[in-house]
Amino acid sequence: MEFDTKIKIVLREDLEIWQKLNVTAFLMSGIAGTQNIIGQPYLDKDNVQYLPMSQQPIMIHSSTGERMNELLQKALTKDVVMTIYTEELFTTYNDEDNRAMIANFKTNELNLVGIGIRGKKNHVDKLLKGFDLHE
Repeated sequence: MEFDTKIKIVLREDLEIWQKLNVTAFLMSGIAGTQNIIGQPYLDKDNVQYLPMSQQPIMIHSSTGERMNELLQKALTKDVVMTIYTEELFTTYNDEDNRAMIANFKTNELNLVGIGIRGKKNHVDKLLKGFDLHE
């Protein structure tokens, strides 16, 4: 199946493994919850139903924090939607505190550890040109 949009997650390369997994889950929840990408429920042979997942593949990249901030600035000029995760969110424990924490910083001051991006293929590819896939 061919998609006209692309989803990519960028993680700061120096995070602990549990942090990378946590950030990826949160970033994808923002994209999945707002972008109409969820397919149909899954059924196994015993007719047990499971929740649906994204219909689109998701590519995971790694980056430095500095390069991620540059990516954010460039992405703000493109026709893409984004979700972000900052280092400070590792110290908060609910959505209200998360939003309040982000509101404490100007865009260029955000201490990014993750960005999720969805948009037209050519926009997303151009933005992430030169970013390595996460290993």
